Amino acid sequence: MEKLFHINWQELFIPSISIAELILRGTLVYLALFSVLRILPSRQVGTLGIADLLVVVLFAEAAQNAMASHYSSITEGGILVGTVIFWSYFLNWLGYKFPRFQRFLNPPPLLLVKNGIIIERHMQRELLTNDELMSQLRQQGVESIADVKRAYMEADGSISVITYSSNTNSVPKQKAG
Repeated sequence: MEKLFHINWQELFIPSISIAELILRGTLVYLALFSVLRILPSRQVGTLGIADLLVVVLFAEAAQNAMASHYSSITEGGILVGTVIFWSYFLNWLGYKFPRFQRFLNPPPLLLVKNGIIIERHMQRELLTNDELMSQLRQQGVESIADVKRAYMEADGSISVITYSSNTNSVPKQKAG
C-alpha cells in the first residue's frame, strides 16, 4: 500500500541524460523530419503546412514519452518539446526575415496548366493524374481544361485556378488527392 502513494521526486524532475544531448536529439530529429517532409510531393502533405505538421507530431511524441515515463523525468520531455518549438519558431522567423529562405521552407506554386495545356512533367513530379486534376478543376466550377489560363499546385497541396473569364484565383475547396 505504501508503494501506491510513494513518489520519487528526484526521478520525476531531474534528467537522466545531459540537457545538451536532449537538445541535440530534438534538433536532429526536427531537422531530419523537416527535410524529408520538404522533399515529399505537395499533394502528399495535405492542407497543413510542413512546419505545423512537424510540430504537432513531434510535440505529441515528446510529451507522450515524458508522460509514459519513457524518459526518466518530466524535465526531459519539456526540454524536447521546447527544442521542437524553438526550431519551428526560428525557421518561421528566418523565412519572414529572409525571403530567399522562405522558398526553402515553402515551395513556390508549381504551374500545372498553362493556356489550357497540361504540363506533364510537373504533374509527374507531384504524382498527380489527369483525372485528379480534372476532379479538382470541376470542384472549382471549371468544366474544361481549355477554360484554364493557369492552374497551380500550391505549397499546401491545394490547386488554385485562373480561368480566362476571371483574373482572380478561385478559393481551393479541397486538397488535391
